[in-house]
Amino acid sequence: MVDTVGVNISTEGLILLAATPIGDVEDAPPRLRRALADADLIAAEDTRRLLNLAGRLGVPLTSPVVSLYEHNEAERAGELIAAAQQGKFVLVVSDAGVPTVSDPGFRLVRAAIDAGVRVSAVPGPSAALTALSVSGIASDRFCFEGFLPRKRGDRRRALSDLTAERRTMIFFESPRRVGETLADMAEVLGAERAAALCRELTKTHEEILRDTLGNLSSQVSGGVLGEVTLVVAGAPELVVSLPDLVRTVKALVAGGVRLKDAVSDVAEASHVSKRELYEAALRSE
Repeated sequence: MVDTVGVNISTEGLILLAATPIGDVEDAPPRLRRALADADLIAAEDTRRLLNLAGRLGVPLTSPVVSLYEHNEAERAGELIAAAQQGKFVLVVSDAGVPTVSDPGFRLVRAAIDAGVRVSAVPGPSAALTALSVSGIASDRFCFEGFLPRKRGDRRRALSDLTAERRTMIFFESPRRVGETLADMAEVLGAERAAALCRELTKTHEEILRDTLGNLSSQVSGGVLGEVTLVVAGAPELVVSLPDLVRTVKALVAGGVRLKDAVSDVAEASHVSKRELYEAALRSE
């Protein structure tokens, strides 16, 4: 098979993960265009969106296209791996950005590796890294946290685990829930923590709000429109005081977390005594 994807990468028996534009179609890498045209089989998170993207790129699709999303990935993986084992070139794309990053693909990649099938990637647009680069927040050390839990108590508990995280944190969030999430972040992580709300990146209505968590929470309390990525500064070097930890515990309790569970989570994240924190929380009642 003629290699049209990369100078040194044969496409025979290959599963190729390809990044797709997160907004501006001109961000599509040339290798994506070639892969769309040459693949023997394409797996897409949303087949209709793929057809739309191919149309905007001017690439006629001649190969079969199948769906690959959260609820069918485990079943579909076997079919895609079998195709690669037969020597076919299998292309995998998500709706926007990089497959496996809060998108389908991880189960397929893990199964393919276990089956001895080659896996490679076409790098390209990423909402997480794009938001980080324009946030104005330290980018030398960072972590990607994806989507926080939908339920308030679970969300606050997840945030409590991050109170001592020193690295810059990147989150994806629903435009409808972003106001609630920022309010919880302000209470659990601290209202003065620096953050950036990046909306509709690379699109016509791109907007980047840089402020404290408290101020951002007030600005978007009713939600926003479009895709949202949040970038939040890591914890400061200052040692958190016991009263601050008690306030974090009380915020979690207010969100429906049991006192003992809240104390356990905060104490573990802050490396303090559970007994000391529990007693301090009781005294503050």
